[in-house]
Amino acid sequence: MDPPSTPPDRQLALKQYRLRSKFYDIELAVFEPIRRRAVARLKLKRGATVLDVGCGTGLSFELLQQGIGHRGRIVGIEQSPEMLDKARSRVARHGWTNVTLLNAPVEAAILPYKADAALFHFTHDILRSSEAIGNIVQHLKPRAHVVAAGLTWGAPWNLATNSFVLMAALHSVTSLEGLARPWSHLADQMGEMEVTQRGGVYIASTVFSR
Repeated sequence: MDPPSTPPDRQLALKQYRLRSKFYDIELAVFEPIRRRAVARLKLKRGATVLDVGCGTGLSFELLQQGIGHRGRIVGIEQSPEMLDKARSRVARHGWTNVTLLNAPVEAAILPYKADAALFHFTHDILRSSEAIGNIVQHLKPRAHVVAAGLTWGAPWNLATNSFVLMAALHSVTSLEGLARPWSHLADQMGEMEVTQRGGVYIASTVFSR
């Protein structure tokens, strides 16, 4: 069970990622195998539209492009201007013309397309916002695949795992609330999810059935 904690703090997150933006890609390198497994669960098809929710510096874009091809679309949503600048540079460097970048909190983002898939990769604060999830859910096509991945507490007796999760979380999120089941608000709106957990990291996936 999670200890008592405050909800996510947007202003603190903006400050946190302003500082992290220069080093973010290096910091996340250790989690690349998780990213690959998460994107694989999206089961992307050529021509699909995918929402990269809290896209950061665009680290997932290349994998998403491999799935959707040049006829597909990526919509990256990111509230940190500094992180989105890195994503914009990545898009320009690769010459991708099928990426739309939105600089906005997820709950307020005006999404231009209905999506076939949505990815929440290490976006704990966003996942703890029912309003943010609600905005994404309203823009999903029937049978859209949704995947979330990130940090989660291990078993109470697993001190090594939980020490790792605590240290990583203090560096990357603004609230420890919900770390026992970070996907719970998503499940409330999407229904039952398939969840795998290992070493303080989870991947949760489902198919939108409405």
